[in-house]
Amino acid sequence: MIAIDCRYIRETPSGIGPYVQALVDHLPRLAPDLHFLFLKHPKAPARLSYEANVHEVVFPFEATGPVTMWALPQLADLRGVRLFHATFNVMPAWLEMPTVTTIHDVMWVQHAPWCRRPGPWGFVETFYYQHGIARALKRSTRIAAISEATRREIGNLDARAGEKTRVTHYGVGDDWRPPRDDDERAFAEQTRDKWLPGARRHVLTVGQFAGYKNHAAVVRAFADAFADDPSVHLALVQRLGKGSVLAPLVEERGLRGRVHFLKDVPFEELRALYWGALCLCHPSLAEGFGNPPSEALGAGCPVITSNRSSMPEVSGGAGILIDPEDDGAIAAALRLVALDDGLAAKMRADGLEKVKQFRWKATAEKTLAIYREAL
Repeated sequence: MIAIDCRYIRETPSGIGPYVQALVDHLPRLAPDLHFLFLKHPKAPARLSYEANVHEVVFPFEATGPVTMWALPQLADLRGVRLFHATFNVMPAWLEMPTVTTIHDVMWVQHAPWCRRPGPWGFVETFYYQHGIARALKRSTRIAAISEATRREIGNLDARAGEKTRVTHYGVGDDWRPPRDDDERAFAEQTRDKWLPGARRHVLTVGQFAGYKNHAAVVRAFADAFADDPSVHLALVQRLGKGSVLAPLVEERGLRGRVHFLKDVPFEELRALYWGALCLCHPSLAEGFGNPPSEALGAGCPVITSNRSSMPEVSGGAGILIDPEDDGAIAAALRLVALDDGLAAKMRADGLEKVKQFRWKATAEKTLAIYREAL
């Protein structure tokens, strides 16, 4: 039996959730000779899978918490488990069977100030993640990294860990696609009117508010690029809705009413914001993989993103790659895409070709190969 920690599948979407969902959706059918135990969150759907080789158990503790780190084997019935897959960076203590840990990124080790929240709790978070990642690097039988960039960073931290790391790229779901007809293009316009009143065109940025996401640079570059065009607005879709932190910068740059901090946007409307955007602006300082750029490629939205970390791996050959610490370069790229319709059209077409490289079934197939190697 292979146990997979599926607690990131729950009512609140997250970057890791679709990854775990892909394993749930594909692995039981790819490996009918294996039996799977899914540990799930109390707020997950009643059933994750209806396949005959799946058993599901609710584990009533938060995924990122002390129970996961130090008491999971004592509180979860793991009898008969031959392999445990820790799916979200940290490896629980006291596991006696072979283990696979998915490392999404190592920013908590390399750049903790980019990740942690202000105040004392931020230092508790730092200790937690650094401890869990260090254990994963040292003790996992195999490590799954979600990009070549993450694999290289693991190897730089620990050469032995790098040797046992295999790459399992994230995928992009089929729902991330361009509009199919005039009705869907009209829906994109209606969605812009709903969320961005007064905008005729918009730039889109998607991602949680954290230091490494570099959202302040987005606001500054947007102001420089479109100071003389009030019809262009900026939509910052932030899962946790922390946009108020940037409010003083918005006022300072004279952007009141043109920068919109959005949260709880339903999937269909978020996709429509991609459809109608001039581009996705994603000048992140680092990413394990980077869901917004890959989703934008799938939706037919031009991508401006960073020339470092995993972003060239995901968007290279389709997006415009810029130095994320150069506001002028970001602004110039924004103007270029906004003014050159031919370039924007080519970027959309190139993106649709690029995204074919990233399928969730392939992620599951590579993960299954890691399981068999570890066993």
